[in-house]
Amino acid sequence: MSRNNHTITTTRIHIMALDGIVNVNSLFTLALFLGLAWYPTAPDPTTTLITDTSCIASSSIVEDLIAFHVYSFSSFLFSSLIALAVKQTIKIFDTNKDDDSDGVVRSAPLARVNLVALRAGTLVSGFGSVFGCGFLMMALVDLVQIKLGVLGCGSLHTFAAVTPLVILVPSASVIYVFLMLYAFAR
Repeated sequence: MSRNNHTITTTRIHIMALDGIVNVNSLFTLALFLGLAWYPTAPDPTTTLITDTSCIASSSIVEDLIAFHVYSFSSFLFSSLIALAVKQTIKIFDTNKDDDSDGVVRSAPLARVNLVALRAGTLVSGFGSVFGCGFLMMALVDLVQIKLGVLGCGSLHTFAAVTPLVILVPSASVIYVFLMLYAFAR
């Protein structure tokens, strides 16, 4: 019986993790759509907050901004689709179909699923989110360069905007990856 309780708990935790991944990916995807809706044209003095024309971002930075938005969107979409597929697999293999019409799967923790496949799906989905966050961070660095000037000019405002971004996002990603790997090994 303890083996069955362990399976129930493990499955429930994975479902909650998958729900969390899908929810966060949805928020980031919304932010990406808003970012893509603001389609920057080639940088000129009227679209930046800087006065030195030598510090205006080149058109390649604008191209990178759009590319990183698309890469990030693709990563978040990949991650969400994998998470939803794993959740659907749990629902398909659920032998106790007592869920309500509100869409909440109440019996999924009793499903007999391959825990290795469940963990692997959760891990792949998590890594998709990490890659999405990395690409989103690079897009935001490009956005800062478009608005506040390129990093090579040494603007205090540019560095003040970029420094927390390139420290906090990778730090959180490393913590997330280690916790994900720890959960995978359990």
